[in-house]
Amino acid sequence: MRVFGLIGYPLGHSFSKKYFTDKFSAQGIQDAMYENFPLEDISMFPGLLEENPEIAGLNVTIPYKEKIIPYLDELSPEAARIGAVNCISLEEGKLTGHNTDAWGFRCSLLEFIGSRKPKALILGTGGASKAVKYVLEESGMDFLTVSRTEGPGRITYPRLDEGVIAAHKLIINTTPLGTFPDTDSCPDIPYHLLTPEHRLYDLVYNPRQTEFMKRGMARGARTVNGYAMLSGQAERAWEIWNGRI
Repeated sequence: MRVFGLIGYPLGHSFSKKYFTDKFSAQGIQDAMYENFPLEDISMFPGLLEENPEIAGLNVTIPYKEKIIPYLDELSPEAARIGAVNCISLEEGKLTGHNTDAWGFRCSLLEFIGSRKPKALILGTGGASKAVKYVLEESGMDFLTVSRTEGPGRITYPRLDEGVIAAHKLIINTTPLGTFPDTDSCPDIPYHLLTPEHRLYDLVYNPRQTEFMKRGMARGARTVNGYAMLSGQAERAWEIWNGRI
């Protein structure tokens, strides 16, 4: 029995376990199982591998997409460029970090905006935001990151005035704000400045319609959640674990 799983903390409402368990059942895959491995600290990672030698692959979620890197033997070229890992393959004792978030985001973004290349605002600076930046850069799209602190290519939330919102028609939430059970929270942006020309992409998938999305829809903006991205990154991880790419 091959064991796959998810590391992160907390993992009470994980997408991955249900997704892969349903996948294995639907496709008649009987030699694999998927488990959650909540780690209160990333330093517990080597012990997890020692205690579970049957592990054949892992997904990585908040807050370890960057912290996991020193524990790996190598990174795929894409993961190295992005600087974040959400998938680990284990082959002959070697741990290789991959980033399938970029794959999932790229596919779902193209479906959402088509051939358009609007300027974008990326809300948040965590591991997921790095994959988003990578995809936008590859696609030749201009963007600004929005954070609590200012820096090169990064502005703070109070600077989101009418001019900035008007110039950036794509707004991508990479923060966990609005995730179940904290469904009433959302990024602090001036929603009243949104228009039907805006597109709001929320990486949060639970609930299916977040407060961020609801407020955008109230202004006529088109919205999408992160389910398609998550499905895409999960399928890409499965291909990596099975040596298909």
